[in-house]
Amino acid sequence: MIDHSGISVSDFDHSKAFYERALAPLGASFLVQIPPEYTGGVKVGGFGREAAAFWLNEGEPHRPPLHFAFTAHTRTQVDGFYAAAIKAGGTDNGPPGLRPQYEADYYAAFVRDPDGNNIEAVCRTAE
Repeated sequence: MIDHSGISVSDFDHSKAFYERALAPLGASFLVQIPPEYTGGVKVGGFGREAAAFWLNEGEPHRPPLHFAFTAHTRTQVDGFYAAAIKAGGTDNGPPGLRPQYEADYYAAFVRDPDGNNIEAVCRTAE
């Protein structure tokens, strides 16, 4: 249903580095940086697997913080996301594990990004 979305971040380069590391285990990478002449000088860039679907722009962070859940194809990817995000400076907001209160096979991990947003990786299969 959602084609793409994005968030404002207080330090674009710091957040870009965080998301590059955190999203790599999910098969996503930084795909595009918009030239500053098209953004009024604001840093804007997008992450995705095949096309940019999650965008960062430098600016005032959202208050209250936002929640984004990224699809993982396996539980191993969820584990990798969590480890990479923590190593990249994210803070724990729920370690990898089953969340049967949502669905029987809902396996997820939650971290806070550098601006306090709740970032999740979720796998909905038993693998």
